[in-house]
Amino acid sequence: MKKSVIWILAITMALTFAGLLYVQITYMSNMVKMRDDQFAEGVKRSLYAVTMGLEQDEAKYYLEEDVAKIESSLLPKYSTDDPRVDAIQYSFTTGEGLEGDITLKGDLSSLNPQLDHLSIQDRQRTMQDVLRGQYIYQRGLLNEVILNIINQANIRPIQERADSARVASYLRTEFHNNGLSLPFEFAVVNRMGAVVYKSEGYSTQRASGAETFVQTLFPNDSRSRMYYLRVYFPSMRDYIFSSIKFMIPSFVFTFILLVVFLYTIILAFRQKKLSEMKNDFINNMTHEFKTPISTISLAAQMLNDKSVLKSPKMLEHITNVINDETKRLRFQVEKVLQMSMFDRQKMTLKLQNVDANAVIANVVHTFKLKVEKYGGHIDAVLDAEEAEVNVDDMHFTNVIFNLLDNAVKYRRDDVPLHLTVTTRDISDHRLQIVIADNGIGIRKEDLKKIFDKFYRVSTGNRHDVKGFGLGLAYVQRILTQLHGHISVESELNSGTKFIITLPLTKN
Repeated sequence: MKKSVIWILAITMALTFAGLLYVQITYMSNMVKMRDDQFAEGVKRSLYAVTMGLEQDEAKYYLEEDVAKIESSLLPKYSTDDPRVDAIQYSFTTGEGLEGDITLKGDLSSLNPQLDHLSIQDRQRTMQDVLRGQYIYQRGLLNEVILNIINQANIRPIQERADSARVASYLRTEFHNNGLSLPFEFAVVNRMGAVVYKSEGYSTQRASGAETFVQTLFPNDSRSRMYYLRVYFPSMRDYIFSSIKFMIPSFVFTFILLVVFLYTIILAFRQKKLSEMKNDFINNMTHEFKTPISTISLAAQMLNDKSVLKSPKMLEHITNVINDETKRLRFQVEKVLQMSMFDRQKMTLKLQNVDANAVIANVVHTFKLKVEKYGGHIDAVLDAEEAEVNVDDMHFTNVIFNLLDNAVKYRRDDVPLHLTVTTRDISDHRLQIVIADNGIGIRKEDLKKIFDKFYRVSTGNRHDVKGFGLGLAYVQRILTQLHGHISVESELNSGTKFIITLPLTKN
């Protein structure tokens, strides 16, 4: 799959997930806002019903106070054992449009002795006049009660007009009727905000946010004597969000899909990169194998020449060429096989105690001619007093050889090659080996990848650097098996320094 196709898929899926998250968040936000509005509307209805109930209670209080006076002004109640069922019914309509009926039953003649000599029609007409006058009198009494409520009600203490037990009972009833069955706290405050009384769990600090609702008590009172009912719900937020908890699985599934998608895209890019590195590896391996094979083939053809067979020096030279190219070919094959064995965890190391200074000195001595061939020089400063390490001699030698070989491959053409190899003892009974060069260096973005299999650092316009991209991966694997560590320090065009640490045998 082309990288451009992967990018198109990645961008498309990213936009899809962004749109999906936007829709979910918008929907959840609208749901929360709607639930907030519904909750606030229910609370306002409940508080209004509470204030109406308190006002009705106050009107009832004043009516009960004047009930004796009102009863004394009502028509006398008569009863008689006379089986007569004479009755007078009077219908009336108030100025406010209220209709009513009054029916008097019993011995009508006993209502007024003066009615004895009157006919039934005259009696009813006379009684209607009497009742009309009494109704007008009663209406005046009711108006007087209303004036008392208006003029004297706000003189009573608020604790009597709206005691806490009654307010709490009304609140519970109205909240339950409006489907708001959750804990609440309340307080009655004056117009200055001072608390007159409050419920046990009421907190002034907490009752100041969006969870608090305010309703005026007795709104017809004068402004200077107004009181307010403040109610807040400690668990309001939990109540609101409990209604949208069904959205949580949706977010979880979306998050899981997003993680899987990101992992898939990363994996696709890794596979793409791995595929490119393997293709480079195959091309490099083909080139690396082609050179020694061509050389060996050419040498074999020369052996068919009879004149060559007659010259011992020429024969010896051809034999050495075949031997060297065979070793080179074997070394390349060995590298590939070593990495293959590492992948299958079948690598077996033959550990033994060796003197690291001696091994490094031998490698430096062997490598010296190759460095001088390019006009450079190599210095070995082996100052470690304790240099005995438990390693596989062959693989440890290959580690040092690989690092020196990379220094030669990535040399600079404008300055003579200079290599230094140093050893010294460090803390925790460990040996430090430093291999430094003055080559082309490594870019920062490549430093983290140089130990990956098949990865090869770009060399710009240079095309003479050969290899499989396995050398440093092999070095790191060997040192890890030996309980060691390797790190690198480098700057572009300033050289590279590899730092190896290994535990000493005594440790």
